[in-house]
Amino acid sequence: MSHRNARTTFQGRLLIVQRRRAGWPKAHIAKAMGISRNCVNKWLNRYAAEGQAGLHDRSSRPRSCPQRTSSEVEQQVLELRRRERRGPDWIGAELGIPARTVSRILARHAAPRLCTLDPLTGEVIRSSKTTAVRYERKTPGELVHMDVKKIGRIPDGGGWRAHGRSTGSIQRDRSTKVGFDYVHSVVDDHSRLAYSEILPDEKGITCAIFLQRAISYFAAHGITRIEELMTDNAWAYRYSLREICAAHDIKQIFIKPHCPWQNGKVERLNRTLQTEWAYRQVFTSNAERATALAPWLEYYNTRRRHNALGGLPPISRL
Repeated sequence: MSHRNARTTFQGRLLIVQRRRAGWPKAHIAKAMGISRNCVNKWLNRYAAEGQAGLHDRSSRPRSCPQRTSSEVEQQVLELRRRERRGPDWIGAELGIPARTVSRILARHAAPRLCTLDPLTGEVIRSSKTTAVRYERKTPGELVHMDVKKIGRIPDGGGWRAHGRSTGSIQRDRSTKVGFDYVHSVVDDHSRLAYSEILPDEKGITCAIFLQRAISYFAAHGITRIEELMTDNAWAYRYSLREICAAHDIKQIFIKPHCPWQNGKVERLNRTLQTEWAYRQVFTSNAERATALAPWLEYYNTRRRHNALGGLPPISRL
């Protein structure tokens, strides 16, 4: 099948030859088929030189490409992608090549998208959908997003990620109580400055006290005024944050029920927390993982490159 911009197909080219054999003038063939005389000449010449095989499509790929990235650099890109599981912006900055070049190299080698990979093993485990609709407030503090991410605790000595699934699941051992950690997060819409804490539950009073500490954290980083707070419709958010929001003159905004993508910036932070902190490496205890959160959060805010900020960290916008 010809490509979508081709004026003729294989059958159309064969018809050119047949009509020429029938004695049609080239100008009449061109007019009847809505193509130029040069096009008619091209296919007649190819048929004369190669026969019917010359009427098939040919690749438009150039015979040589002197400016193509060397194979050594391509292998470096693929190795960084495999080992670090980072995007084109990060890889490009590390190797000193344009991010667009990295994207083309990854596409050329059919590298899977990061969102489809397991954060620990790098294996393809799922598919995902993306949206092109995005927004961004103009100033820091104009809007912040808040959410909770529940993650399973790690038993002492490490879980299945450390010892493998063949050792058995602790969920089947009812004498072992593991439970969950609740990672509460607030992220600024404009700067993407983030603040997270691991708390024992997601009750109303817990969320309210966390929001108070988040307000203080943002104030210490230059965001002294928070105008709006966006959350989902959880009871703890809808009723327990009223007093704090009123005290700080913060307007509450609730997303449409069952539409978490409307609170997408903090949802994306939740996924980044999973892939780059919680499941990035093997932890042998829950305390070890909890201790690693604060250093990672400092790295996220001050050094980690952010695609939506042009490759700069959130602190660059404050």
